[in-house]
Amino acid sequence: MQEVTIASEEWSRIGADASRMREAVFIRELGVDAPLVSDEADNGAVHVVAYRQGEAIAAARLLPDGAIGRLAVLPSSRREGIGSRLLHTLIEHAARRGDACVRLYAQSGAVSFYLRHGFATVGDSFYEGGVEHIEMVRLLAISDARR
Repeated sequence: MQEVTIASEEWSRIGADASRMREAVFIRELGVDAPLVSDEADNGAVHVVAYRQGEAIAAARLLPDGAIGRLAVLPSSRREGIGSRLLHTLIEHAARRGDACVRLYAQSGAVSFYLRHGFATVGDSFYEGGVEHIEMVRLLAISDARR
């Protein structure tokens, strides 16, 4: 298996790669409407993209308010720990900047993934873009910044 590298950059630098991941996963695979996949918040977010042999295979973002979102891993690269690596990178970033917690809206099929990473569900499920979601949060500690 080839090495996977994680880049953490501003939207202006890796937004095109992140957009391709979102289009492949959210629009083509899940049928989410394109306007729900990208928004103005991208400009102020921290973005991470995973690359294998120079090709983008996954992406996610962290907003200034501690919201993690748009985690997308290409089907051919799932179950390799890449989503976990992106998630940990964003959690570390949030902890380093002093965030008390991070939160996200998990698709119902991904809840167990986030539970394994220390998130807890909050409230009732809801539908966004035709996909069932539930809010999840994770409290951060200083040790999160060192993982």
